Amino acid sequence: MSDRTFGKGTTLGIVLIGALAFIAVLYWIGAGGGATNNGGGHAAGRGLNGYAGLAAMLEADGISVHRARSKDALKQPGLLVLTPPADAKGSDIAEIVAARRMIGPTLIVAPKWVAFPDFSNPLTKRGWTRVSGTNPPDWKGYHDDVSLDFVSGAAHGWTGSSAFADLRGPLPDDKTVQYGTGPGLQALVETQGGRTLAGYLSGDGSNPALEHWIGLGRRADADPDEEDANDDFARRYPVVLVFEPDLLDNWGLADKQTGLMARRLVFAAAGGRPVAVTFDLTLNGLGASRNLLTLAFEPPFLAATLCFFMALFAAGWRSFNRFGPPRVAGREIPLGKTVLVRNTAGLIRRAGRVRLIAGPYADAARERLVHALGLPRGRPPEETDAAIDRVQARLTATGPRWSELAARLRAARRPADVVQRAAALQRLEKDLTE
Repeated sequence: MSDRTFGKGTTLGIVLIGALAFIAVLYWIGAGGGATNNGGGHAAGRGLNGYAGLAAMLEADGISVHRARSKDALKQPGLLVLTPPADAKGSDIAEIVAARRMIGPTLIVAPKWVAFPDFSNPLTKRGWTRVSGTNPPDWKGYHDDVSLDFVSGAAHGWTGSSAFADLRGPLPDDKTVQYGTGPGLQALVETQGGRTLAGYLSGDGSNPALEHWIGLGRRADADPDEEDANDDFARRYPVVLVFEPDLLDNWGLADKQTGLMARRLVFAAAGGRPVAVTFDLTLNGLGASRNLLTLAFEPPFLAATLCFFMALFAAGWRSFNRFGPPRVAGREIPLGKTVLVRNTAGLIRRAGRVRLIAGPYADAARERLVHALGLPRGRPPEETDAAIDRVQARLTATGPRWSELAARLRAARRPADVVQRAAALQRLEKDLTE
């Protein structure tokens, strides 16, 4: 029968699965794990107002797409796409844009729709939404000179300007189109009536570079001294504003032409084919702060974490490969006469009363011999001892007599003498009874 309830391999598998599950839970908690497909207007939203389709399209095009949930991730090179909600603070947007002017370009998409989870349809999947009216943003603190409004009546779709002139397409809701106005606003995508649906601000320090990216280039009659004076501004990365979210959201990307325009718009904002695109989720309330759990899996603390887990693995391996099976604990007081006699002897020895058992042991030996030799019972001890001596004389003529050994045992006082004389009496008893 096996000494183990489970085999070594089964036990090791259970331990490893439990350890990995525990580590995964800790990392999930530390990284702020949770559902991000909550029907919001962000890159993780799969509803009509979300931008998961745009992120998936860029990933399918071989572009590295990141969904940032921390402020530090917003400082990575490449194009940053901001999709703030309508109640976002303009000062927060301005702070993010200002921190990136020397790092990379930024594309800001204004919200428009009021969306709710769609529970009315039994076939609805998680994150699907139903739009109910519009709610334009009020981002005070970021370009207050730019205002948003809605086209009254049908807008007849969208059309590109400049390098986008060869593209045109429909909008999912042609009667509720959001556009932007402001001094110095240069259009990239417009309505048929010339309303700006997406563009950038001239005089913002980044216009020459953006004009070059979208194919306009520098003016032939431009003054070289003026261009050199604007070099500091040209080094600053541009900010593209998309006022109509249906140009980039999931609802609008259902149209092929809109998808092609969205791809070209993102590429133009990035100054060509982008290497990486980061979608911000912090402004949408999905940020995750750094804590000890996340730091444990990041350099330079990752090395200490790996050493800790290797030490745990080594300790577990040693415990699984120890010598021999585990010892099984026995009863504190085993069963049986031998144990009972041993415990009683130990008690007498600890009490220091070994001499008191000398007489009773001699009497017990006499009774055993009376029974074994068939001698009369009930006679005085002296007569019984004499009878045993006569039997001993017939069987053997050497050695001390029974009565002499019994008397010596009763006279013993030291434990060693008691043990020695009791042993001699036992040997004679054995000789007489065999």
